[in-house]
Amino acid sequence: MQRRTFLAASTAMAATSMVSNTARSQTAANPLTRPWTGPYGGVPPFDQVKVADFKGAWDAAMAEELAEIDAIANNPAPPTFENTIGAMERAGATGDRVGTIYDIWSGTLSTPDVRAVEKEIEPKLAAHNDKILQNEKLFRRIEAVYEARDKAGLTPEQKRLAWVRWNAFVRAGAKLSPAAKARVAEINKELAGLFTTFNQNLLADETDYVLYLDEKDLTGLPHDVREAAAQGAKEHGKAGQYAILNTRSSMDPFLTYSDRRDLREKVWRTYYARGDNGDAHDNNAGIKQILKLRAERAKLRGYPTHAHWRLDDAMAKTPEHAMDLMMRVWPSAVARVHQEVVEMQAVADREKANIKIAPWDYRYYAEKVRAERYALDMNDVKPYLQLEKLREGMHWAAGQLYGFEFTPISDVPVQHPDVRVWKVTRGGQLVGLWYFDPYARTGKRSGAWMNAYRAQQTYEGKITTIVSNNANFVKGAPGQPVLVSWDDGITMFHEFGHALHGLNSEVTYPTLSGTRVPRDYVEFPSQLNENWLPTPEVLNRFALHYQTGKPIPAELVAKINKAHTFRQGFNVTEYLSSALIDMKLHLAGDADIDPRAFEKDELAKLGMPAELPMRHRTPQFGHIFASDGYSAGYYSYLWSEVLDHDAFEAFTEKGGPYDKSVARSLHENIMKVGNTVDPAIQYRAFRGRDPDVKAYLRDKGFPT
Repeated sequence: MQRRTFLAASTAMAATSMVSNTARSQTAANPLTRPWTGPYGGVPPFDQVKVADFKGAWDAAMAEELAEIDAIANNPAPPTFENTIGAMERAGATGDRVGTIYDIWSGTLSTPDVRAVEKEIEPKLAAHNDKILQNEKLFRRIEAVYEARDKAGLTPEQKRLAWVRWNAFVRAGAKLSPAAKARVAEINKELAGLFTTFNQNLLADETDYVLYLDEKDLTGLPHDVREAAAQGAKEHGKAGQYAILNTRSSMDPFLTYSDRRDLREKVWRTYYARGDNGDAHDNNAGIKQILKLRAERAKLRGYPTHAHWRLDDAMAKTPEHAMDLMMRVWPSAVARVHQEVVEMQAVADREKANIKIAPWDYRYYAEKVRAERYALDMNDVKPYLQLEKLREGMHWAAGQLYGFEFTPISDVPVQHPDVRVWKVTRGGQLVGLWYFDPYARTGKRSGAWMNAYRAQQTYEGKITTIVSNNANFVKGAPGQPVLVSWDDGITMFHEFGHALHGLNSEVTYPTLSGTRVPRDYVEFPSQLNENWLPTPEVLNRFALHYQTGKPIPAELVAKINKAHTFRQGFNVTEYLSSALIDMKLHLAGDADIDPRAFEKDELAKLGMPAELPMRHRTPQFGHIFASDGYSAGYYSYLWSEVLDHDAFEAFTEKGGPYDKSVARSLHENIMKVGNTVDPAIQYRAFRGRDPDVKAYLRDKGFPT
């Protein structure tokens, strides 16, 4: 998800008449600030991007937006929805365009020049946003519209937008004293710099630590993993060797299949030490500062902790509700880990390995248990999971559920040769564009994510959305298909679920569009979409062997289904430990926290099994320290997964995964409404009741 939102900007329209001539000339001179032109309602001008233009583009965009905001705040006419809330929807369009391109370069095409711009711009952006959020005249107009919403004849969507705008200002401190406002602004500016440093430190450790191997070091690795490692070495100027990159997509298969325990330990230690090496890129000191500043800011805003502030407008509402859910699941997850370790140790003992299962052994011996118990070797599955075929399967399933058609196009510029674009239509009408950037490269942050380049809206005419999915698959040899793991296939469907949330959006105002919903609800549509990969309809059509073209055998699918709850102890505990530490860090208030010691001590109190680490150790936890993004909110994945499993049972209780009536209800009540309706009300409209955690527990094989 996009990590920065330009406060008053949500559209891609031209500047309004309230902009000064100086700002106009600055905008016209810089290709990054101009309204997007070309087909499909305009597209990002990726072919015109120069890093040297970013600073000037941001300066012009910020000046332009402040002029627009001042015009709204100083309007002599009495405040109305149109001249205040509506005007804010029209403002900041240039910043939205610049921000879209800037975020792409920061996240996927980072260079020293880009990182230098980030260090200068991020604090300026924080200060700029505070100028808007602390504009007293503007807030008084927003509050007047909000308080009169029931008497002003507003539509339900307009009332929701008035509340969203009012709530954002109040939560940011609009009602604070001048001195408190000034301090909040100082904190935000300082945090922006710390976030940038954290992110750049993490990227440096992911880029700089590469393990180069020779042929003799590859025992146990499948052919496709070897090919990917060879290609990675070649791209790093080490042709003839094999590169294990310091990213999850490279680390995970190596730890799963390598017979070399010494190298597994080395790869494991390097990966989980990112940001924690006691060098110039160490993140611990920065984390300590971030936590202190967040705690101070929360108190200034009237909240006991940062966690209370973050969850105040979330679906969970309070940290206590989130903790209650996590602690309901935690004991079952840990108990399952202990069972899994016993099973793995038994295999190691039979092999006379003379070891005690350690974290770098977990994936490796888990695969041996899987093969033994279920006669399932995931290497037998991988030849059927071609990246491009899975992409076709995602498109097909989206067509069955939502009526979408995806057509590849080549008439728009892209930011990198690896990026491809599809036109998305429904019933012959343009819905939007989908950009796909699947491969790892230097300067691209690790992981997988979705971005919205442009939000859907109808307020200023019909504006179609532009969305993207991004991943870090390692390219194989030229002409060879990229084979992905089952878990990576699930991740593809997950991130595509975010894109579908954006593509399905049918709202009036861009601020309420698509994925712009509370943090613990935004993962629900994406978690839900994971359920369509394992369906026979997708597997029989698209899980085709890369050599023979034959579909995955029914008996192999049966084994996958039978092993569905396998290794759920590891999966849930790895994730949930990170979510619990996140919440505990932010519930600690202004305590003087040593990140290393806090992580160790709190995990010990929780009874964290020694055989596995947190999914994201504290010094590399970009979700919570590279921005405010998921801070005190990493629990959201569990919250959304509870919704997901309960919602999917609505399909299985009816006509199955492709039941048209349930799909229609999903579209009408959830996928198309964005944030125009409170998420709890959305879910009740779809399911007929509140979500039940039992479906999640059943899926994991935990006691209900």
